Amino acid sequence: MSTAFVFPGQGAQAIGMGRALAESYPQARAVFDEVDEALGEKLSDLIWEGEIAELTLTRNAQPALMATSLAAIRALEAEGVTVGNASFVAGHSLGEYSALAAAGAISVADTARLLRTRGQAMQDAVPVGQGAMAALLGLDLDAVRAVAAEAAQGAVCEAANDNDPAQVVVSGDTAAVERAIELAKERGARRAVMLPVSAPFHCALMAPAANVMKAALDGVEIKAPVVPLVANVKAAPVSAPEEIRALLVEQITGAVRWRESVLAMAAEGVTEIWEIGAGKALSGMIRRIDRGITTRAIGTPDEVKEAAAGFE
Repeated sequence: MSTAFVFPGQGAQAIGMGRALAESYPQARAVFDEVDEALGEKLSDLIWEGEIAELTLTRNAQPALMATSLAAIRALEAEGVTVGNASFVAGHSLGEYSALAAAGAISVADTARLLRTRGQAMQDAVPVGQGAMAALLGLDLDAVRAVAAEAAQGAVCEAANDNDPAQVVVSGDTAAVERAIELAKERGARRAVMLPVSAPFHCALMAPAANVMKAALDGVEIKAPVVPLVANVKAAPVSAPEEIRALLVEQITGAVRWRESVLAMAAEGVTEIWEIGAGKALSGMIRRIDRGITTRAIGTPDEVKEAAAGFE
């Protein structure tokens, strides 16, 4: 059995996530303490007892989701399963940072600070209301690219997340994304809906955030991960630290090629994928991409114990 560990992106956040892990495993609790110290605030209080609206703010959601994923990794380690037992790691958007921290490429403290910077930079790149994202369901990537190109009309509208065969997300200027929704419906989309996000991620409008992240990443040590990272913008395995550094900058404006990333892991013999941290959205996408892959979501102590007990 070849296994990959994958890590969720924004949208998976929930009040209380990771708390049971922290209460059951001192190693998991230590992750939240380390993130709190790195950020100079009690992010863990917000995660466990705060308001969902505040947790959902990009600058908070990104380090919070990473902390929850890393807490699950530490719990797995306590039960005898390490990232080195996997063949690959991958993550959806910010989850790529969680994957790199889990694989030892970037320290947890540095990852927390990078994600706080990333979240703020992405929020600041486009004034609220001027950018949007929409999920187009029932059209494949080529069809969505055609819709986006027609909807742009001189503005920005791009395929931002190729999530699975029937779900592609577009991102760009609000008016252009609204046009894309109408065009998608005309082209036979099953659904086309605006997403509740505060900025147009993974498109050219994020260029100012990419510049901020380049400067931030230049100041951080990146090591080779213990297993290869299947990178969002390449949909292929990478291990060289400087390539990873460059791809993390490119990822800010580049598309998340999730469907292709899962297919690439399957082509390398991966038959089981564990979704580490909050939520189960990636597991659903993976099943729609390749029904031959078994999925397992790991975000609670019981899920950790069950996964570790069955690991070969």
